[in-house]
Amino acid sequence: MPQTNGPSGRTPETHVIDFRAAEHLLASRDPRGAVKLLDRVIDVHPENTAARLLRARAFFAAAQLRPAELEFSLVLEREPDNAFAHYALARTYQRQGRPHPAKRHFRLAAALDPNPEYLKAARFDG
Repeated sequence: MPQTNGPSGRTPETHVIDFRAAEHLLASRDPRGAVKLLDRVIDVHPENTAARLLRARAFFAAAQLRPAELEFSLVLEREPDNAFAHYALARTYQRQGRPHPAKRHFRLAAALDPNPEYLKAARFDG
């Protein structure tokens, strides 16, 4: 009998399947469906930074900017050198009309990773 994780009967393998399905839902432009699956994963594995980053991306795609901001910030508390999370948080701030924190995180992203997209967003020349 497979090992279950609580009364729901869900196994660790089920959480991996949920994570992968959430990736596919996000790619298929169903961010709300992705959030629902990721909520279940994060309920059992709150320390899973990859799931939180994916959920932050899903919140952003669903235009739920405050939850996206909170998730990206949590990821950065755990992984302050995550250039993508800085870039995504900056885009979140930008969509909220908050240019100053956006600029700061665009520049941090570019400093951590000289990705051309990050460098362009950082606008070090202006």
